[in-house]
Amino acid sequence: MQRKIMTVLMVALVTMAMAVSVIGQGKGRGGGAGGGRGAGGGVGNPSGPPSGIGVDRGLGNASERSGGRSDRGLGTASERSNGRSDAGHERARRARSNMRQADDELQDHPGIARTLKMNANDLRGDYQAALAVNPDLKFGQFVAATRLSQNLGTRHPSITRPAILSGLASGRSMGQTLQDLGLGKGEAEEAKKRVDREIKAARK
Repeated sequence: MQRKIMTVLMVALVTMAMAVSVIGQGKGRGGGAGGGRGAGGGVGNPSGPPSGIGVDRGLGNASERSGGRSDRGLGTASERSNGRSDAGHERARRARSNMRQADDELQDHPGIARTLKMNANDLRGDYQAALAVNPDLKFGQFVAATRLSQNLGTRHPSITRPAILSGLASGRSMGQTLQDLGLGKGEAEEAKKRVDREIKAARK
């Protein structure tokens, strides 16, 4: 009887020990899974990265890290672009203004085109092309350059209308340009006076 009682008690103790071991292993697996999820930075896991860290936050901090230089750089680039745009608009405005004056001049004085041995449309088109290069070129300067090249080109092949217009665009006067192209000072002055007389007669 005593042996039976001891056997039952031993079986009960072994069963309890096995149960405790199984429970302990279950808790261990549960903790490991929780840790794995936490390492992945899941939602609600305090060990994950704080909200806002990533590409957007990095871009947002670019200005702070550069001390505002990135913002200033973008603003400066925009200002430089606007400056070029404004300059282009101003050049176009001056060219249009000079072209309107040329149209009025040709309408009021059709003899100008005849003196240059050109029709008015060709003369207008040539002047418009010249304004694309030098929007400050006056129509009177263009007419004079055309006539000077006609009067002098035969004896002085270097004196062409494009060459004269190039000198004017660089800031040289008509007399200086003619001298740059090979005329003496006195000869340049005489050539200018002759053209002035011809153009004045064409305006009548």
